[in-house]
Amino acid sequence: MRALRLLEWKSDAVLVEVDEPTAGPGQVVVRIGAAGACHSDLHLMHDFIDGAVPWGPPFTLGHENAGWVDEVGAGVTRWSVGDPVAVYGPWGCGVCRRCRQGMENYCERAVEVGAAGGGLGLDGGMAERMLVPDARLLVPLDGLDPVEAAPLTDAGLTSYHAVARSLDRLVPGSTAVVIGIGGLGHMAVQFLRELSPAAIVAVDPRPSARELALELGATRAVDPADPEAIDAIRGGARAPGADLVLDLVGTTDTLALAAAVTRPLGHLTIVGIGGGQLPIGFFTIGYEVSVATTYWGFQTELMEVLALARDGKVRSHVTTFGLGDAPAAYEAMRAGTLDGRAVIVPDGA
Repeated sequence: MRALRLLEWKSDAVLVEVDEPTAGPGQVVVRIGAAGACHSDLHLMHDFIDGAVPWGPPFTLGHENAGWVDEVGAGVTRWSVGDPVAVYGPWGCGVCRRCRQGMENYCERAVEVGAAGGGLGLDGGMAERMLVPDARLLVPLDGLDPVEAAPLTDAGLTSYHAVARSLDRLVPGSTAVVIGIGGLGHMAVQFLRELSPAAIVAVDPRPSARELALELGATRAVDPADPEAIDAIRGGARAPGADLVLDLVGTTDTLALAAAVTRPLGHLTIVGIGGGQLPIGFFTIGYEVSVATTYWGFQTELMEVLALARDGKVRSHVTTFGLGDAPAAYEAMRAGTLDGRAVIVPDGA
């Protein structure tokens, strides 16, 4: 079968022929219906080097995956061939305290595991079939289309977790800022709209992204290149600033902007892996501002994200590409011409 594989760091992924996977004891093979293309894949291709993470190429890309059970290994009783499923993306050891709590994204034995998940050290879903090493990593779709569901497993889950951890800050009269209205950001706007009474400020240099944010429920949208951007984001020169800022880009410039608009006692959450740095000192951020990074989300939260999508409360805006056109999807992402999420659909899916 064909697969889009990263063969070495500092290189583009290529389409190659690989053997089809087979399910061993406790494992499941999923016939891929859709695999999301994530901006972090571009970082894998062009920014990572040997030793940056405790795993490396070669592997098949694709860590946002949904489809149908195609084969079950010995001992698997929960799933049957044909069941529609989403794949929970971060794969931990399955036995440590965090994993038992459904928090495999924060597995306490991650270094021992030697991979972060399918598409992140192990073979992912940019192929016709994908091996899932343990049936515990599957979540039922219950009526959702795989094309809609696949981006929810990362773009949806990651932004949902970043919002959910700070909901106590988002009381009536509060403000939440989303920097970067891409695959994650357009989902974050929707979760903020559905889960909180906060005013939502979207920040993005692209007019089309700002327009999408307003359509999805943002209160206002701001171009960060505007000389008055900081005041516009804060809500005026005398406004106290934002109670929650989600930086989904993570460059030095966006982090500086985030720090400038976060009010005292607010949360500044760094989600994007743009390689920037935020100097922390007594006078560089507001009093009692909490700065945190987040990584993905919990399996129970994925179930909540899928439930919101089934109820029609949120949806991922997608552009679909065939597997043969997957390189073009990444080129569009790199050029900044893609709104929402690119989703790769294998031929015949």
